[in-house]
Amino acid sequence: QVQLVESGGGLVQAGGSLRLSCAAAGGTFSSYRMAWFRQAPGKDRTFVAAISRSGTSTYYADSVKGRFAISRDNAQTTVYLQSDSLEPEDTAAYYCAATTRSGFTSRYSDYNYWGQGTQVTVSS
Repeated sequence: QVQLVESGGGLVQAGGSLRLSCAAAGGTFSSYRMAWFRQAPGKDRTFVAAISRSGTSTYYADSVKGRFAISRDNAQTTVYLQSDSLEPEDTAAYYCAATTRSGFTSRYSDYNYWGQGTQVTVSS
């Protein structure tokens, strides 16, 4: 079983950048597909980005494509989300998630393990 801990959130002005990190402990990190989701107040948790086990394949929600980049370091058992050109609409709690499923999935229910979240607030 893997434990996930996010960090790197904060308050940033529109147009700014943040790099979120998710450190994993326990389990075999390279066996998990990893993803980031986000949840704004009063809204459902939604898919942001995902990355394959090796890191060679990435997937993005249309709303962040071209602005966000997901990556992973299997030696450091960490997954990252580089978030550039941030907009007020990106304000949310960001969650790291892991799945043992094969193949890409953006469904919340397909992810087995979750972190506690890190808050990102973008001011206009």
